[in-house]
Amino acid sequence: MSTARVARRIATAAAYGGGGISLLGGAAAGLLLTEVRYTRRTLSGYQDGGEPPVADGVYGTAFAASPGPPWRLAMLGDSTAAGQGVHRARETPGALLAQGLAAVSERSVELHSVALSGARSDDLERQVSLLLTEPGRAPVPDVCVIMIGANDITGRVSPARSVKCLAEAVTRLRTAGCQVIVGTCPDLGSVEPLGQPLRWVARRLCRQLAAAQTIAVVELGGRTVSLGTLLGPEFAANPRRFFGPDRYHPSAEGYATATMAILPTLCAALGVWPEKERGGVAPRERLMPVAHAAARAAAESGTEVAAAPRPGPRAPWALLKRRRRGPLPESVAEELPEEHPGGPDRATVA
Repeated sequence: MSTARVARRIATAAAYGGGGISLLGGAAAGLLLTEVRYTRRTLSGYQDGGEPPVADGVYGTAFAASPGPPWRLAMLGDSTAAGQGVHRARETPGALLAQGLAAVSERSVELHSVALSGARSDDLERQVSLLLTEPGRAPVPDVCVIMIGANDITGRVSPARSVKCLAEAVTRLRTAGCQVIVGTCPDLGSVEPLGQPLRWVARRLCRQLAAAQTIAVVELGGRTVSLGTLLGPEFAANPRRFFGPDRYHPSAEGYATATMAILPTLCAALGVWPEKERGGVAPRERLMPVAHAAARAAAESGTEVAAAPRPGPRAPWALLKRRRRGPLPESVAEELPEEHPGGPDRATVA
């Protein structure tokens, strides 16, 4: 069965409360889970690493005098969203995105993260509630970035339940007026010590879940960016460079690579990505049914999927964009601060 058909069946089961389909038999799923856990325990030098650094605060303070209040950016999801594995706040995905958004838009950015290491999709309900209903919380975020899915795979969560929890979170955020970008399930097959055939099995499971996540999110008005192998050939060719000391979470450079794939979509959702001014960097776009776009994106890291401007005649359609990745142009990168405060003692914290 094709990835597109599997993803559509999962998304449909999530929407209508069905049981969905089993991507693996019970024995195979148990073997995969055991192998992943064993791999993590036996990684050379693997340590828990403690809590991720707190990166909440205001970025781009040089633009404080610019018109308009600071953008409000929220991070939700698991350890990848929280920045597990790095030791400086400025190296976390949230800080990198906040710095990039501030530089591109020339407007300061207020970052708040509710991401939790080890979280599965069913924890998104709690995280969204923290953002939207906690007493004393700042106004609703302008844009939310969600990175989730790997722990659903290793925790043997039903793919239909996983997608249902994500869809409910996206619905609440969209109803509240937030733009939503989801970094879909990363590829556990990229974890270096995981051997075959389980590497292939993990890759297949993660791609199917990522495609199903994309269908649900795009049909609810959000956008997705495929993280896949946490952006692909670089990680496969240089795992010691792009993975941290635990060889499971990304390194600072690995997070930066993944973040630079999300940044254009984040800025585009807020209408500040200067596509027309960036000669030679225009994305390759293709209009296709959302399930097919989701399957394509799951197989090609860094691909963005968003709802098509006009719906198709028979089924929901999506716009698939393959953006050329890379560091920000020098004219923008020069605006990025060399250091961001690493905690409340030096940051302007909301």
